[in-house]
Amino acid sequence: MNTNWYAVYTKPRWEKKVAENLLKNTFECYCPLNRVLRQWHDRKKFVSEPLFSSYVFVKTEEDRHVQLGRVPGIVNLVYWLRKPAVIKEEEIEAIRNFTGQYTNVQLEKTAVSVDDKVRVIKGPLITQEGNVIAVKSRTVKIALPSLGYIMVAEVEKQNVEIITASGATFVYNS
Repeated sequence: MNTNWYAVYTKPRWEKKVAENLLKNTFECYCPLNRVLRQWHDRKKFVSEPLFSSYVFVKTEEDRHVQLGRVPGIVNLVYWLRKPAVIKEEEIEAIRNFTGQYTNVQLEKTAVSVDDKVRVIKGPLITQEGNVIAVKSRTVKIALPSLGYIMVAEVEKQNVEIITASGATFVYNS
């Protein structure tokens, strides 16, 4: 039984409902929620909103993809190169850790570029590897290549080491 994580595209604003429907249909799923402070005219309140609009992650076998199409609210699987896009387990865990440690996470759509490859050596994203998109003061942008998104968090520069082409590593100093 070979299971992988896949992303499904949902109807607009149906992410939480789709996650409930997937659970009812015995699918393992993950709908990352972002804790955001919202202000109304009379009060402020933290609310949980889906981190990725119109996306929910599903861990399933390839032969159950047809059943996904019958789940209310799912439009389609997300495809990459004409095949359902497989999301790495490490990326799902990175999202879980990231949203568990930070509130009001921002997403930026990006075409992933190849820059310095880094590994986080301390903090909630420890052992995660990715490409550096930008480093400004204390902010590091970390790319999740198979999703095409980057998450932004403040990470101390000394908590990142650069991985060279030869496999050698050195701690980022600047």
